[in-house]
Amino acid sequence: MRVAYTLEQCWHRVPGGTGTAALQMATAISARDGVELVGVVGRHRHPATAGFAPTIETKVLPVGGPILYETWLRFGWPLVESVVESPDIVHATTIIPPATKKPLVVTLHDIAFVRHPEFFTDRGNKVFNRSMRILRERAPLVLCSSTATIDDCVANGFDKSRLRHVPLGVAPLHATDADVARVRTAHSLPDEFVLFVGTAEPRKNLQRLIEAMPGVGLPLVIVGMKGWGDEVPPTGHDVRFTGFVPAGDLAALYASCTVFAYPSVLEGFGMPVLEAMSAGAAVVTSRGTSTEEVAGGAAVLVDPMDVASIADGIIDARNRRDELVAAGRARAAQMTWARTAEHVVSAYAEATR
Repeated sequence: MRVAYTLEQCWHRVPGGTGTAALQMATAISARDGVELVGVVGRHRHPATAGFAPTIETKVLPVGGPILYETWLRFGWPLVESVVESPDIVHATTIIPPATKKPLVVTLHDIAFVRHPEFFTDRGNKVFNRSMRILRERAPLVLCSSTATIDDCVANGFDKSRLRHVPLGVAPLHATDADVARVRTAHSLPDEFVLFVGTAEPRKNLQRLIEAMPGVGLPLVIVGMKGWGDEVPPTGHDVRFTGFVPAGDLAALYASCTVFAYPSVLEGFGMPVLEAMSAGAAVVTSRGTSTEEVAGGAAVLVDPMDVASIADGIIDARNRRDELVAAGRARAAQMTWARTAEHVVSAYAEATR
């Protein structure tokens, strides 16, 4: 089976979780017999964002970036099959559907823009809503990262019979003592600290996490690229922003922290939760969202809208660190990219029958 596989988000300034998931899925799918993936990207003057270079052969469309998305959505051009010879199926790895006359499978991580439009730009909301309308009408199968996303899709008019639950995986993360020592020195990390990893944007709930920290009594280290939205205001508490760090440092950062806190308001999945568990961190995350589902009982759950709940959860996780680390490692071991690939390839076969 020959699959045209979209990877345009790898050229975004912040590819985020969709970029990571698309690349990890591509590697796992390519390892299976009988499937040939060919990446589809737009034309760009610069290489992919650092750390997000595609690992599969790619074909280049005549336009890229926002112009590509607009021409796909408005004019149904350029067709994916104009650069990928004879694909059996097209797999869109984000909500934005590519122009194609072939069967279309879509990975849809979330439709958070429906429930919280204030977390996105006006242009983003317009593009996402137009994309969602097209997917409802055209996509034979929509692969959802969580049952929470499936529920949101059904509530917004998707035919449930066309939705499939395809949870994401995590690449095993392990840091040696030498890795931990190097990263502690490189980033001037304190002996004990709370860690957050993710793109800084409104739905990540950094404002409330920072407000919770005086009640915890530990420094907060925030790792990740700047997304968009208001700047987090100055605070008298010890809050340190590292910005982007190399992927090779992440395992040691997770392993170094006292508690990993991820009280996001809404996620489609919540990959940092699994990464932290795999690397041996005690995790705190949000109750009532997909991250509760991802955590699988191996994290302390908090109300993301309640500063006191976040603080209490971090204190609880600090006190139960050994227990949570063991439970988290076991949970992460269950969530493999090989399993994700198996679900995806089954969806390919179903969509082309």
